[in-house]
Amino acid sequence: MASIDVEDVLSKLTLDEKISLLAGKDFWHTVDIPKHGIPSLRTSDGPNGVRGTRVFNGVPAACFPCGTALVATWNQELLLEAGKLMGEEAKAKGAHILLGPCINMQRSPLGGRGFESISEDPVLAGISAAALTNGIQFTGVLATIKHFVTNDQEHERTAVNSIVTERALREIDLLPFQIAVRDANPRLFMTAYNQLNGTHVNENKHMLQGILRGEWGWKGAVMSDWFGTYSTHSAINAGLDLEMPGPTRWRGGLLAHLVSSRRVATHILDERVRNMLELVNECAASGVKENQKEGRMDTRETASLLRKLAGESILLVKNEGDVLPLAMDKKVLLIGPNAKTSVFCGGGSSSMAPYYAISPWEGVEAAVTDKSQMEYAVGCYSHKELPLVSNQFTLGPGSRSKHGLTFRAYNDAPGPGPGLEGRCRPTSEEKAAPVEELELDSALAMFMDYDNPKLKSKTWYATVDGYFTPDRSGDYELGLCIYGSGQLFVDGELIVDNTKNQRQGTVFYGCGSVEEKGTVALEKGKTYHVQLEFGSAPLSTLDGDGIVRFGGGGFRVGGAWLRSMDETIVEAVELAKSVEEVVICAGLNGDWEGEGADRVDMKLPGRMDDLIAAVAAANPKTIVVMQTGTPVEVPWFNSVAGFLQAWYGGNETGNAIADVLFGTVNPSGRSSLSWPVRVEDNPAFYNYRSEGGRVLYGEDVYIGYRHYETVKRDVRIPFGYGLSHTTFSLSKLSVEKIEGAVEVESRLRISVTVTNTGSRDGQNVIQIFILPTAPGIRRPPRELKGFTKVFVPAGGAVEACVEIELKYAVSYWDGIRGAWVMERGAYGIEVLDGVGREEGVLKGSVEVAGSAWWNGL
Repeated sequence: MASIDVEDVLSKLTLDEKISLLAGKDFWHTVDIPKHGIPSLRTSDGPNGVRGTRVFNGVPAACFPCGTALVATWNQELLLEAGKLMGEEAKAKGAHILLGPCINMQRSPLGGRGFESISEDPVLAGISAAALTNGIQFTGVLATIKHFVTNDQEHERTAVNSIVTERALREIDLLPFQIAVRDANPRLFMTAYNQLNGTHVNENKHMLQGILRGEWGWKGAVMSDWFGTYSTHSAINAGLDLEMPGPTRWRGGLLAHLVSSRRVATHILDERVRNMLELVNECAASGVKENQKEGRMDTRETASLLRKLAGESILLVKNEGDVLPLAMDKKVLLIGPNAKTSVFCGGGSSSMAPYYAISPWEGVEAAVTDKSQMEYAVGCYSHKELPLVSNQFTLGPGSRSKHGLTFRAYNDAPGPGPGLEGRCRPTSEEKAAPVEELELDSALAMFMDYDNPKLKSKTWYATVDGYFTPDRSGDYELGLCIYGSGQLFVDGELIVDNTKNQRQGTVFYGCGSVEEKGTVALEKGKTYHVQLEFGSAPLSTLDGDGIVRFGGGGFRVGGAWLRSMDETIVEAVELAKSVEEVVICAGLNGDWEGEGADRVDMKLPGRMDDLIAAVAAANPKTIVVMQTGTPVEVPWFNSVAGFLQAWYGGNETGNAIADVLFGTVNPSGRSSLSWPVRVEDNPAFYNYRSEGGRVLYGEDVYIGYRHYETVKRDVRIPFGYGLSHTTFSLSKLSVEKIEGAVEVESRLRISVTVTNTGSRDGQNVIQIFILPTAPGIRRPPRELKGFTKVFVPAGGAVEACVEIELKYAVSYWDGIRGAWVMERGAYGIEVLDGVGREEGVLKGSVEVAGSAWWNGL
């Protein structure tokens, strides 16, 4: 892909050609104009890996740990390597632009996309995002920082008005974007869905032109989130370059009319087009060809880095009696619905088909010396929708048939026989020939980007077939979520009808129905044919406010045995009494944490709390491995001996968990979030979700730990906390003020000696907090301003050093001046390592001689 002469090409473009460049060509590509040498650019999700160009039946990919997990490593060098791998994955998928990282602030544990973001702290988020961005852009692929700005809830996300003070906006929500621009210069910004103080962000000239391009001096292209453009001239004039996806809804002939009527000035239009042409030249550096075929990077090197990322992200939260690490030669019992399922990713636009996905059971199985010593109990169910049948069903009736389902698409309903009642079914006795037949690895499909030219209209049909041979007899429950219309049959008998009276659910970004269920009695060893008859999106009967309409429809088929949770808990308890090593794999999954809906509370689902409490009472050495992207309530915390927070760990989830359980990896993660004891303790509790079309950021600058430390409220897991299997001490604190030409240009150089006083090699995280001891305005007790991670061999010592710009260390936003102020006075400095030992905190100070105001970077 060759570079172009931007000004020469711009001068030759017609008005219609200019306008065509300002919206997508399709779901993932920009418009090409071959006669002017302008290629089509490919974008791809996202923060947790590179999906490629298909949501439906996509090419498998490297799934990275989720955002809150990546940053729990507190390792900038490692995140740089992660970014490089993301960039190489993007190149393998033929993508020029990666839609990430995501750095919206974590106001509440309930945010549906909280796992995608990074932290509750703007400095940790900004520095970490910069490391990822530098890694991505090192490869020539361009990063898209998102979602600019205050896009931190799913409830009415496209309509809600986020009401935020200028101070909170500057010090909390904008600051991570500012730091990312300062340290990494991401080449694209993606605007948020929501309004900010009364104006949708992509129509907010103050944000896009005044702050982003003006104060920060950033140059690049601004794109909308998908279907997140709401106007023509307002968005163009504000600075939104690219409407995604295509084909356009807002640009085209309408924009041409507004240019001719001077509602959009010609020079403004040219600015938008120039940014897109510059983007073409930026993308040329990647070496990715236009419309390049999608490939894979499923290599040992990829697996090794993913395993390291997942392992370093895991927090050792509790380890009473040194119950961890486990011995590899003892009998071990794994309990829980997450034990034999790899919970590798949250739900929504960041989800993808992984190259592979290792479950905790598989990881432990590969680590122990005697696999026959492993035992398992489900304990309880914790699903929101029934577990996907993907790995339970096969493509054919034979015992050796591959796992999966067969998908066939039709222009007409593929009768005869029972099916989508009231739909236009052929009268012929012969079934219509399918226009496409595919093997699916997943029983979850959304046709947001499905485009088969043989389909004659938006109303089309499909059958999805699978075969199930149960290993037990009993009642089996099937569930069907649908965006469109659907019926489930078992050996020709209708079990679930989801064609009429549909009720809105949370699947498919709110487009789909709740799960409708049916029960069928099955016999062990008998093979059953399960068929879904599906009709596309126009056949949906959902109606009402707040239902988004996009894409061609979707289906989700789940299934599980009907079992008494009382009996499964008793079974797990009895097994726990007989073994020394008990590990409960608990948590959430992509059904509970995903795009399109927020959680309603912080509780674990189903009977999970009852299970953990009962097993811990039976075996006091019980260890809980928690997999969530955001905090949950853990009322049994004081009853268990060990607690690991393992997040959503990507492809290598199970191996990384086993590495930490057995001590192959010495845990070094530190929490990227505060875990409140109850959701009511969270500072955003009163103001989280849309009320009357708006949400008030009532906590102001007191987000996360800033609130808990101000009101002296205990939390379950403090921000920055994590234990190790070795011990460290900090000493020899040095605070050096490196003077600039003027004080606002000065820097702080903070160094400390880190000694490993234990018997195992380990990594320690050094965290620098500033205490504003003489402020002219009320401020949080302390704020994170810098950090570093160091490896220290057993018995060894290293010097850890962090440099921070003085103005970033001490300033707050002065609303009267409309500028940052570095106020005269003394500021305390605390250096700690997050393990919760107050006696290990080192304290220093720095003096600011005179007040100074500043803007920009």
